[in-house]
Amino acid sequence: MVRQARTLPAIEEIPLGEAGGRVLAANAAADRDFPALPRSARDGFAVRAADLPGALEIIGEVRAGERFPGEVGPHQAVEIMTGAPVPTGADTVVMIEHTRREGNRVLIDTAAERGLAINPRACEAAAHDVLLRAGKRLDYADVALLAATGHARVQVYRRPVVAIVSTGDEIVGIDEIPQEFQIRNSNAWSLATQIARAGGSPHILPVARDTVSDTRESVARGLSADLLLLSGGVSAGKYDVVEKVLAGFGADFYFDRVLIQPGQPLVFGRAAGKFFFGLPGNPSSTMVTFEVFARAALELLAGQEETALHMPLARLTAAMQPRPGLTRFLPARLNADASEVTPVKWRGSGDIPALARANAFLVTDPERAEYAPGDLVRILPK
Repeated sequence: MVRQARTLPAIEEIPLGEAGGRVLAANAAADRDFPALPRSARDGFAVRAADLPGALEIIGEVRAGERFPGEVGPHQAVEIMTGAPVPTGADTVVMIEHTRREGNRVLIDTAAERGLAINPRACEAAAHDVLLRAGKRLDYADVALLAATGHARVQVYRRPVVAIVSTGDEIVGIDEIPQEFQIRNSNAWSLATQIARAGGSPHILPVARDTVSDTRESVARGLSADLLLLSGGVSAGKYDVVEKVLAGFGADFYFDRVLIQPGQPLVFGRAAGKFFFGLPGNPSSTMVTFEVFARAALELLAGQEETALHMPLARLTAAMQPRPGLTRFLPARLNADASEVTPVKWRGSGDIPALARANAFLVTDPERAEYAPGDLVRILPK
């Protein structure tokens, strides 16, 4: 639904040093052949394959950043370093480990095919080839490629502004001392971190109290952003007014419940031309539903062409008996190589200390009620 209805963000041009993590807005092409000349892939000797095996006269050397001024003739060799241009006349490079040097001669006992250890001109890319396409989120290898092709400045999509509204009479600011019946507004700050990591620009709005008027005012402000995230107020309680307020803005509701836990009462829709998510208010519910659902919407609204939920497999170190019927996301710790995962003890979806001890969520099969040590299970890394 987001993919079908989204419009691409505005484009801005930024220095390459700021491009990591941004979404490319224009195709990037090679400005020349890569490599521009045939170059050696090894340290060794540039020779003619037709002269091997044999004893060859060494007529010079060439390093990376230089070009050999002469030509390799019959029974001649040029010592060559990795990355150096292959001299004219040579058609193969023999690794130095396969040679013996005696004065100004090199002895090579075996034959070699033409082209050995040589990267031909344009074997990596030809001039004007499109190397990166618009819609790609730039990682460090992409930045290296842009640098290598002379892109000192890059056109990227503007980061979508994401409004965050926490709801609830029990919520106070993080700099306040809460009463025993109150909690600090942790959800807004965890969401801000997740949004920034996904390529958005978070904007935390004041807490909306559990009244229609206060929630309506917050929603009106939030709908001026590119995406609105509301935390809390979407369950079936007497004071859960978010859906009622959104309906007052003419919202189209695409769904209001998902078969996962935590995070079952999740609302997704569109109002005043903007997409919104009503996320459940418990901390783990907010975190999980953002990663599983809202992140993809944000990435698409940021101009990203493709988005995927990364949930690899790891082996359990302990038995589990999850209740079947729902896909459950349970806090866990992955080991250093991400091959094994251990459930983290917790007291439910409001247990923030347990969530902080975890570095992943276990993802259980809704049809399965028992797991044994060594079983493979899906994980959602944090």
